[in-house]
Amino acid sequence: MSRKVAFKTLGCRLNQFETDSIVTDFHKAGYEIVPFESQADVYVINTCTVTNQSDQKSRNTINQAVKYAGNKGITIVTGCMVSSRKDFLESRNDITYVVDNKNKSSVFPLVESHFNGEVVLPSDFNQDLFGFTVVEKGFHTRSMVKIQDGCNNFCSYCIVPKVRGREISRPAGDVLENIRQVVGLGFKEVVLTGVNIGRYYHSGLIFEDLVEKVLQLPGDFRVRISSIEPEGFTDKFIELFENPKLCQHLHLCLQSGSDEILKLMRRFYTVDQFTRFTEKFKKRYPLFNFTTDVIVGFPGETDGHFQQSADVARNIGFSHIHTFKYSMRKGTLAEKLPNHIPEKIKAGRSETIRAIAEENKAAYRRMFIGKEQTVLIERPNDKPGAKGYGEHYIPIAIKDCNAEQNTFRKVVIADIANDADKTAIGHLKA
Repeated sequence: MSRKVAFKTLGCRLNQFETDSIVTDFHKAGYEIVPFESQADVYVINTCTVTNQSDQKSRNTINQAVKYAGNKGITIVTGCMVSSRKDFLESRNDITYVVDNKNKSSVFPLVESHFNGEVVLPSDFNQDLFGFTVVEKGFHTRSMVKIQDGCNNFCSYCIVPKVRGREISRPAGDVLENIRQVVGLGFKEVVLTGVNIGRYYHSGLIFEDLVEKVLQLPGDFRVRISSIEPEGFTDKFIELFENPKLCQHLHLCLQSGSDEILKLMRRFYTVDQFTRFTEKFKKRYPLFNFTTDVIVGFPGETDGHFQQSADVARNIGFSHIHTFKYSMRKGTLAEKLPNHIPEKIKAGRSETIRAIAEENKAAYRRMFIGKEQTVLIERPNDKPGAKGYGEHYIPIAIKDCNAEQNTFRKVVIADIANDADKTAIGHLKA
């Protein structure tokens, strides 16, 4: 009987990619991948620590895994919480292995050594940040490809440089070969991911150059860019989106609509620069989709500063906003700033931004009525119908469609549903 393994991933797309790669390792070795709530021999938790809430979710998930594992299973905790709370995690007697990000790609050989009765440590294995197996079996229809890790920005509120380390980029040849392999395995969509992918630099190639090379690869696939910082791009980057392989969507991180708050955050752009960048895109591609992150209640944020954020969110028309209440992280510059904002005020500001985001989402998606989209099918239904995402990253439900997962279908958008996602309703193109 094959052993069973369960996974839980918290946080970013990079964590999701790394989990998918580890899943592939176990799958290829004959393990059965089971739901996290099921009985398993191995539980792997890939943690996040970007906010206090992330820490709490990670702790809760670890406690669940320990309970499920009982006296028979083993529990492995990896990810960014390990880098920030390693001593605390190692002091617990109920976690079998605590694995740093730099050793994360070695989770599978660590487990195999454990079951073979070998006494090993995570540090005994490979410490290659890009040493992950090409994803064949994971939890996602699209294939994420890691191109970069680490960050040198040191924003005043952020502990990511501490838990992920300094910037490092993957050789372009390795990235391109990874994409050739996943396309060869049948993946139809590739997501370029990392911690700060806009800072990609290797052997004279910058991010724009890498994307251009990716788009030149043969095959029936499209490319999506994950979360990116608004800095350092030229007009060439905008021109790349003329290529139909490159999806017209960017998650461009704003964080605040106030220049004063951006300076306190140590963000290296102004609101005007950010706005002009998005305007260039929309002038050339009127349906281009911008989504973003906004932090509310940063220390020193007045009602006036917050109103500037609300105004920018409305004016740019982000179709989705990840809204975060400022979360104090020990060891950051923002921890020492004066005028921390009461939780009640942060909660109210968060609700205001969420309401703006919902208005924006509905208005943006109504623009697609009568227009064509190419949908990557992610969830076929038992009855005729399917769901997936178009090239502008809006969810689309297709009626009367018997489509298989991981296939493209061209549809015409007929309506926008009143559900929470404002799902577009499409019909197959005649």
